[in-house]
Amino acid sequence: MNESRGPHAVDFMIEQNEAAIDRLVASASEMSDDQMREPSLLPGWSRGHVLTHVARNGDSLVNLLTWAETGIETPQYPSAEARATGIEAGAGRPAHELTADVASSAKTFFARARALPDEAWPAMVDGMRGAHPAWFVLNRRLFEVEVHHADLGANYGPQDWPDWFVSDELYRVTGDYSQNPASPAAVLNDVNSGRQYFMRASDASATAITGAGYALLAWLIGRESDAELHVDPAGPLPDIPSYG
Repeated sequence: MNESRGPHAVDFMIEQNEAAIDRLVASASEMSDDQMREPSLLPGWSRGHVLTHVARNGDSLVNLLTWAETGIETPQYPSAEARATGIEAGAGRPAHELTADVASSAKTFFARARALPDEAWPAMVDGMRGAHPAWFVLNRRLFEVEVHHADLGANYGPQDWPDWFVSDELYRVTGDYSQNPASPAAVLNDVNSGRQYFMRASDASATAITGAGYALLAWLIGRESDAELHVDPAGPLPDIPSYG
């Protein structure tokens, strides 16, 4: 990762996060209390679980921004148990409370991000998924919001993810998989952008997987899409480790 992201890149990512939250809040605002209690596309979670997770995720990432500015270690969550307890405790709330919570936590997150001094963004912080510079908090947040919006099983899916987001995440996720020796060797071909993404692919024996970029990304992160992926040599998609 490039650890010298400047203020213009930060401003762009904050704006993209704001747009993503607006889309999520619009979807949530159309749901009834009963719909919030219906299963999401994530096993074992209702839509209320998903939205509560998004809200608490925003709160947790404020902690990492505070760490970046002050230099005082501020964990993302007190513990994995506390994270799970908070999600469960908030999942059964009425629809309007769930929606307002997502919007309110996002507002706090954006205010903290916009107030962060430029010199704090390269500072290293340590979240639940490992250490990274503070600017990467914005990428993490956008991934959470976009993916979990699709997880609601509402009128938003992988096909609705912004094209630039799909391209960025395909580079990042295939890079993550390339560091895992359990990952298959594969070349991913995005028919929409014409880009190729390499996952532990260093020779001609790699499997070629072709399809829409959003469908490739959905497959890599354990989600389904409405587009078919083609495999060469012909056969099923290769097994990949669980992502996340």
